[in-house]
Amino acid sequence: MWILIVLLVIILIIAFFSIKIVKQAEVYIIERLGKFYKVADAGLTVIIPFFDHVRSVVSLKQQTMDIPPQGVITKDNVTITIDTVVFYQITDPAKAVYEIQSLKKGIEYLAITTIRDIIGKMDLDETFSSRDGINTQLRVVLDEATDRWGCKIDRVEIKDITPPADIRDAMEKEMNAERNKRAMILEAEAQRQSAITIAEGKKQASILEADADREAQIRRAAGEAQAIKEVAEAKAKEIQMVYDAIKKANPDDKLVQLKSLEALEKVADGEANKVFIPFEATGALAGLGSLSEVVKAEK
Repeated sequence: MWILIVLLVIILIIAFFSIKIVKQAEVYIIERLGKFYKVADAGLTVIIPFFDHVRSVVSLKQQTMDIPPQGVITKDNVTITIDTVVFYQITDPAKAVYEIQSLKKGIEYLAITTIRDIIGKMDLDETFSSRDGINTQLRVVLDEATDRWGCKIDRVEIKDITPPADIRDAMEKEMNAERNKRAMILEAEAQRQSAITIAEGKKQASILEADADREAQIRRAAGEAQAIKEVAEAKAKEIQMVYDAIKKANPDDKLVQLKSLEALEKVADGEANKVFIPFEATGALAGLGSLSEVVKAEK
């Protein structure tokens, strides 16, 4: 009975050390007698106790690693602090375990030296405006260097660039001055545009007013011309009526001369009126005078 219990315990111990369950997105690096044997993928794996040994558990997920903030010197001798994060993924677990002592330390040191090399070739202003370029250069260099370690660098991001306090103060003053300058330029532009708009409005108003005056003068002149025309036509009609009436009455020469004398008297009536009578008309006037006397005698 005791023998069976001992055998059962031994079997359970052997099963415990022999059967391994590998989780999803992980692999086991298995060594046999101290030498690399195989890479066990996700699922159930059986190993030989005391001969096989799980050297390392490697994650195949994308991993992130924060690079400690580093002080680097720019091309114009300004010391800035750069905080960086690296996104990487292991593609060959065996190389990641056997080709380097510590993969994370290797990536960290390589990232630090690469950042110092890249930033050392740039001015301070260029480092702030070229983050995408710095990220791309870092990723390319790290990806090439870590390829032999069975690792792929997916992304490198600079989280923060911190200049010294005095440089920050100077940059803030410069930014404030630039903002004030832009505000003054915008205000001046707005005033100029407003003045232009007002001048254009006055110009259009003057043009419209001049057009209205010209149209009014034209219509006034047209009305006066029409009125003169109508008066002239009315006078012509009156003259025509008088002429027709005289023609219809068939007056003799003496009556015509008498009417002319009466008309001449009305014309000459007035202080400012001066009438000049030709010498040839004196005979006719004398005849008219005699005719007037005869008429008075008859009356």
